[in-house]
Amino acid sequence: MAQRPNIIFIVADDLGFADLGCYGGRPARFGEVSPVLDRLAANGLKFTQGYANSPVCSPTRFALMTARYQYRLRGAAEEPINSKSRGSTTLGLPPEHPTLPSLLRAGGYRTALIGKWHLGYPPSFGPLRSGYEEFFGPMSGGVDYFTHCAFTGAHDLWRGHEGVEEEHAENGYLTDLISQHAVDYVQRMAAAARSGTPFFLSLHYTAPHWPWETRDDAELAPEIKDSIVHLQGGSIHSYQRMIHHMDEGIGKLMAALQAQGLAENTLVVFTSDNGGERFSDNWPLVGGKMDLSEGGIRVPWIAHWPGVIAPGRCSEQQCMTMDWSATLLDVAGVQADPACPLDGVSLLPVLRDPARQFARPLYWRMNHRAQRALRDGDWKYLRVDDNDYLFNIASDERERANLAARHPQRLAAMRQAWENWNASMPPIPADATVSLVSSAKDMPQR
Repeated sequence: MAQRPNIIFIVADDLGFADLGCYGGRPARFGEVSPVLDRLAANGLKFTQGYANSPVCSPTRFALMTARYQYRLRGAAEEPINSKSRGSTTLGLPPEHPTLPSLLRAGGYRTALIGKWHLGYPPSFGPLRSGYEEFFGPMSGGVDYFTHCAFTGAHDLWRGHEGVEEEHAENGYLTDLISQHAVDYVQRMAAAARSGTPFFLSLHYTAPHWPWETRDDAELAPEIKDSIVHLQGGSIHSYQRMIHHMDEGIGKLMAALQAQGLAENTLVVFTSDNGGERFSDNWPLVGGKMDLSEGGIRVPWIAHWPGVIAPGRCSEQQCMTMDWSATLLDVAGVQADPACPLDGVSLLPVLRDPARQFARPLYWRMNHRAQRALRDGDWKYLRVDDNDYLFNIASDERERANLAARHPQRLAAMRQAWENWNASMPPIPADATVSLVSSAKDMPQR
């Protein structure tokens, strides 16, 4: 039996569909924004029709962790979980629920989360309670890159090991700290990995999520400490630099894999938790974070695995976050818990043969603006604010030509398919909250 691969699952935060050069992104003033990720795509497999499970962060992370539709769990009804939920016993990932890391760990993998958790706060919830052996990063949705304080002003940087999660102080720019801890983890796991004990590393950056701070912007931290949403600042230039800092860190990680002789048999997957926000580039898509239009949910997906994936490949297979979680279990030869059957579908056949495609209907719903969506083949059914739309995404990625009146039967069939799927999910709880950080008073809406 071939040695099982190491797995690194990299997730950016609020990265737009076209923010990377390999997805059509423009160069920055300083040069290429994402040369490392562009090389990973060139030497691996790029998906053009890949989606996030949600257009907002914590619901997607529930799906990532469980390989199931996030709507099955109460905490994922929050759009998103906010810092005010600290101390809640209900708003988080239940420790008893099987997860990607808990299943891999039971299957013989070492497991670690370096970076953002955003699935509830200790003592009721936390990474070490859901399958990770090690953890370094913030628990909340967004923190200052220098003070590591959350929206509430509370310090939010943690370290977990030997079964204990505790708050942790460490100086430095958060993106760089996350990269450094990831490199350290690979170096510590390398000998065991070479000897047949593989590792699973979740590398969840907070970049390029607000506040808009580059490595050289430490002086901004005191200015924005009372409002790290940073509505008064930022630019496309600082935003691109933040992506570049993340890209540099991924480059150091890839160099560490190469130096340790692990690059050939390590599957590296890269994506974003949802579409881009204020300064992102989603071209040619419309919308962004919080929207079920394409710009809010279609995201980069890159897979790099030299031992299996031939370089320079591209796939139009439709897929979403939870499919990748199912894929990683399949790659590792680990079975799901029968009590919690997966909604995700393995993409391993596509990794082996990128020309292969299969039918994969994808469903979404949002409390915010009563949104719903179904992507099925070339077609997409979308509802926003009680308005129904029908788009042919293959010919109209920008969702500008509403074909509902021209194809009423198709619209009715897709609407009914969505209703049937929705009936199989728990309803949205009456007390579920939507947390918006900006409005038309702050900036013109899309």
